[in-house]
Amino acid sequence: MNRLITHFLLLLTLSLLPVVHAIVPVPAQDQSEPIAITGAVIHVGDGSVISDGIITFEAGLITAIGTAGDGIDLTNHLLIDVQGRHVYPGFILPNSTLGLIEVSSVRATNDVFEEGDINASVRSAIAYNTDSEIIPANRFNGILTVQATPQGGLISGSSSVFKLDGWNWEDAMLVEDVGLHLHWPSYTQRRRNPEIGLFETADNENYEGQTQLLHSLFQDAQAYTGQPLNLNLLAMRPLFNGVAKLFIHADEAKEIISSIRFARRYGVQNIVLVGGADALTVKDFLLAQDVPVIYERIHELPLRDWQDVDTPFKTPFMLHDAGIKVGIGGGATSVDRQRNLPFFAGTAAAYGLDRETALSMVTSINAEILGVADRVGTLEVGKDATLFISEGDALDMRTSQVLGAYIQGRDIDLFGTQQELYERFRDKYANQLER
Repeated sequence: MNRLITHFLLLLTLSLLPVVHAIVPVPAQDQSEPIAITGAVIHVGDGSVISDGIITFEAGLITAIGTAGDGIDLTNHLLIDVQGRHVYPGFILPNSTLGLIEVSSVRATNDVFEEGDINASVRSAIAYNTDSEIIPANRFNGILTVQATPQGGLISGSSSVFKLDGWNWEDAMLVEDVGLHLHWPSYTQRRRNPEIGLFETADNENYEGQTQLLHSLFQDAQAYTGQPLNLNLLAMRPLFNGVAKLFIHADEAKEIISSIRFARRYGVQNIVLVGGADALTVKDFLLAQDVPVIYERIHELPLRDWQDVDTPFKTPFMLHDAGIKVGIGGGATSVDRQRNLPFFAGTAAAYGLDRETALSMVTSINAEILGVADRVGTLEVGKDATLFISEGDALDMRTSQVLGAYIQGRDIDLFGTQQELYERFRDKYANQLER
């Protein structure tokens, strides 16, 4: 009994102690007055740079952009002189689990997988969590727009594009259901040899059955009239009239060719290759098929043992040089990598790409691939005022320091868990040094 009372008193004491933890910043208020950012180095996102630039926006839209000598009317604007600092369009993160996964090892915080091979009716839109504590960590690196993508199975569902600010998924929505995601089955698979205990590569014994399942699904979807109600077949109809894109996730050369030929056989026109580790080896095929690539493997080892170790670094340049439209992804939906999207572009710039071209691969080209280029991706009159101000080069982790950000003209609070922890322990150790 005494132990029970002691335990109860301990719990009561702990419950009365102040709980200190980070809270996701409150969504920003709508823009209330015209704003003009002056004295900036403006990176437009299409390869051009404006020195001593001015950009103005009102009611969430860009109203003017140019140089100080262009005579832009700044009457009644809130003037922000950034004194030579850099202004960029918000980075766009494709193929992401942001807002769908919070702690990978805690199943209750994961809403990214569904059971079964065919989940065409699944929509990431309604699962997106605007209260994720991972969102501020991405915004602090200039990532202001994201494609939330479901995972798992052969057909994992449809993705949507979100602004990284909003009270709920409806508020944060930029474009709903941009496309379906097909994970093409691999010809081989890695598995542990029970006799020697080591992993080895073996043929995928289920390959024929998986591809046959996909053939049956697409045949049924093509012939589907709407009756009887079948949510999976209904969700696939936009693929055949060109409304939705088909994002094909494949890495090896044979898988890339087989999957794209499969989609063309069923009349799918808007195809995007995601992953593309072997894209260089089939670049002529991709060019002939007019298939853009979201390349995901920049900070990884080469897929083949005989390839140069810097092959992933050079791949975006070589694909671009071949004439293929290529965007850069955040590391294949890995939660701990996605925030490094701008630094992936920085690595690509160090291995062949012009710096502004590398920037376009995480801004304008990603916007074009996702079908949101009319809203974001470049700093142009009439587009959303989704942009950020950086102390240095935003593609270089040594100099990048985001000082302020706007999403549709709203001034975003960049303070998050990481900043709170930094300040807490900075003060702690600073106090110790003063003693």
